[in-house]
Amino acid sequence: MELQSSISWGFWSLISMDILILLVVLAAINNSAVNHALATNRLQNETDRLALLEFKSQISDDPYAVLNSWNQTRHHCRWPGITCDSRHQRVTAITLTGWGLSGTISPHIGNLSFMKSIHLEENQFHGEIPQEVGHLFRLRFLNLSYNLLSGEIPVSLCNCSNMLSLTLTSNKLEGKVPIELSKLKKLENLYLSKNNLTGEIPSSLGNLSSLTTLFLAYNNLERNLPKEIGFLKNLHSLGVGVNQLSGRIPASVYNIASLHVFSIPVNSFHGNLPTDVGLTLPNLQVLQIGTNDFNGNIPLSITNASRLEQLDLDNYKLEGQVHSNLGDLSNLQLIELSGNWLGRNSTGDLNFIGSLTNNSNLYTIFLDENNFGGELPKSLANLTHGLTELGIEGNQLWGTIPEGLGNLVNLIVFDMSWNSLSGVIPSDFDNLFEGSDVFGSILMNCGNLQHLDVSINNLSGVISPEFFEMHTFLLYLGLRQNTFSGSIPLEANFFEGTIPSKLASLKAIQVLDLSFNNLTGQIPRNLEKLQPLRYLNLSYNDLYGKIPTTGIFGNASLIVLMGNSKLCGGITELFMGKKKEKHKIIVLLSTVLPVTFLALGIILLFYLGVYQKRYRREASSSFVFPTVDKLLRVSYHELHRATLGFSPENLIGSGSFGIVYKGRLDQHEDRLVAVKVLDLQKNGASKSFKAECKALRNIHHRNLVSILSYCSSVDSKGHEFKALVYEFMENGNLDLWLHPETTDQATTSSCLNLFRRLNIAIDVASVSVHYLHNQCETTIVHCDLKPSNILLDNDFVAYVGDFGLARLLPETISTSSDQGTSSAVAIKGSIGYAAPEYGMGLPASTQGDVYSYGIFPLEMITRRRPTDDILTDGLNLHNYEEISTEK
Repeated sequence: MELQSSISWGFWSLISMDILILLVVLAAINNSAVNHALATNRLQNETDRLALLEFKSQISDDPYAVLNSWNQTRHHCRWPGITCDSRHQRVTAITLTGWGLSGTISPHIGNLSFMKSIHLEENQFHGEIPQEVGHLFRLRFLNLSYNLLSGEIPVSLCNCSNMLSLTLTSNKLEGKVPIELSKLKKLENLYLSKNNLTGEIPSSLGNLSSLTTLFLAYNNLERNLPKEIGFLKNLHSLGVGVNQLSGRIPASVYNIASLHVFSIPVNSFHGNLPTDVGLTLPNLQVLQIGTNDFNGNIPLSITNASRLEQLDLDNYKLEGQVHSNLGDLSNLQLIELSGNWLGRNSTGDLNFIGSLTNNSNLYTIFLDENNFGGELPKSLANLTHGLTELGIEGNQLWGTIPEGLGNLVNLIVFDMSWNSLSGVIPSDFDNLFEGSDVFGSILMNCGNLQHLDVSINNLSGVISPEFFEMHTFLLYLGLRQNTFSGSIPLEANFFEGTIPSKLASLKAIQVLDLSFNNLTGQIPRNLEKLQPLRYLNLSYNDLYGKIPTTGIFGNASLIVLMGNSKLCGGITELFMGKKKEKHKIIVLLSTVLPVTFLALGIILLFYLGVYQKRYRREASSSFVFPTVDKLLRVSYHELHRATLGFSPENLIGSGSFGIVYKGRLDQHEDRLVAVKVLDLQKNGASKSFKAECKALRNIHHRNLVSILSYCSSVDSKGHEFKALVYEFMENGNLDLWLHPETTDQATTSSCLNLFRRLNIAIDVASVSVHYLHNQCETTIVHCDLKPSNILLDNDFVAYVGDFGLARLLPETISTSSDQGTSSAVAIKGSIGYAAPEYGMGLPASTQGDVYSYGIFPLEMITRRRPTDDILTDGLNLHNYEEISTEK
């Protein structure tokens, strides 16, 4: 027994020893593995830390010092904007939104291999997106929006196979939308709007079956909207507006039943909305398809899209009536139907407004520039109290403004301009307009009102000064071309008296136009305190006294004071009230004139003699006026929109028969133009229009102002409308540069050195005394050569314009001084520039143009008009050189 026990004990002892050794070995192996794992983890953590420091090193500006604590004093997982996972302590997210960081994105960001989320939006990062971002295969969210990033979208992003959201909005990215993005099968949101992307929308995007949001707006994308986009059955929002897309909208897109946002405005799509669009897109909340080449009617089925909140069909070429059941869309917040052909200029065109009175969410209604007629419906007063914007300008409405509008207490914008409304403002408007025993309080209730415009109607009444004290937030007040009276001035009414100091109560006003009234007195000094004021027009009144010098009066380009001869002082750029002594001018001219005229004469003789043959050779090939087919086709409404409603802010000049406005034709590549609107109430204006069209029909010269189009139509009131559209000249006319003291333009005569003046004289000579007289098939006499009809481009090259008085001389009639003739009875041209024989009733002749041409070089040198007050007692520009020489 003892032996057996001894053997058993020995056996188990050996077994125990083996197990012990085995455990020791396993522990050693495990410890080694742990140490290896820890070492590896430490190495990887160090890689993350170094990558973050490299990222920091590329930051050139950190205005909030958010990265100051990215240093050795704390673990990088505790740095601001950094998130790590709890298990491995690896960086999984960078969130530095809105810290104003400037610099480039370091390519070392691609070493953060556990990265799932990058949010660097709303900073100032520039340069390109590193290709190394494509190494982050775990990345799910990348947001680099609202930065200054450039270059192309990296194709390597297609390697981020777990990407859910890619947001690169509002940068300067170029190139095409990468086809390879279609490999991101999990992608749900793609935001690439507001960049400079070009090319087509890849049809392969239709393979992104998980996509719910696709925004590509505000780029330069071209061609069609791919039909494959209609395959995205989970798509919630589609935005491709403000591009250069064209063609028809694919039928498949109208069948995406999940679509909530459909936004395609400002492209060149054509066709029309399907009649069943409200049935195939039942979940629509936002419909924005305006400013395309669509046409047709508003589909009746649109009311089936019961969730619709925004209906934006502006500039759509819609016709017909607005359906009376539009109010069935109870969730509507915005209705934008401006710039269409809706309505029939008949009673009842606006009856649909009655159906909107139960829409409690409605805050904006714009029905501008349509063909709505009849009276304003009384139901306007029953619209929701939450309405903030109401615009019905540019229609054919007549009658009075209905009472009860005082209920719209939250109005910010109220625009009824360019209609034919008449009578006094209703009783609700009491504290703005008083008279005819009409009282009320609508505008006193509308304490948030910022934009009020009832211009160009037939409204009447007396304006109360208290209005300005009660509406300190008002930014724009338009009452022009009505028959208001009283002491509160607004453009082209019958206001008289002084400018009330209470105008200074309008603390937020930006535009104030008091022109063309009968105002007297001094300019109130407290107008200097209106800091937001950006445009002040006091022209053509009877103001006197010193001009203030601070505030808006410290910037000559922001104020218009012409037509107030009794004003003086002001900043030096205004040149108001300055008179130079006559003898100083005479001494100066007696020295300069002889030399200048000699040089000018030599240059002109050289020009006319040596280059005459060249112009004759070029005349047959270079001077071809564009045919009618090549002229831009513009309507009255386009010109109205281009000039912001023929706004005074766009006024750049006026002449004998009309007013010239600066405009931008948004339907013709945003082209800048000058629009000359004829005042057909003036005798001879219609004849001037015909004369100018006839003269410019078959002529063209490098120094003639190019006519781009004409418009002979009716305005919004049904009155005859005629306008000519010219190429816009950046430097205005020569008169502005010779006499800057008489204009509000920011010009200075010092820019017109002798070299430029001689070039201008040569440019004008090549047209007025050579081409028009000798090179045209029919001799043309301009009849009104003067500095204000000579326009200057950005390089001060001169162009002759305004052919409203031009005469075409028959070939059989001589143009010699004793035989020149033309059928005319009135004095041809402007006083001081017209030839003396015109005053005796003699007909227009080429010699008359030569006489006028001889005046303007004298004016360029002396900077004195031929009608200047200093030229008295027989002194004039014609004999000035002789008098100067004698002295």
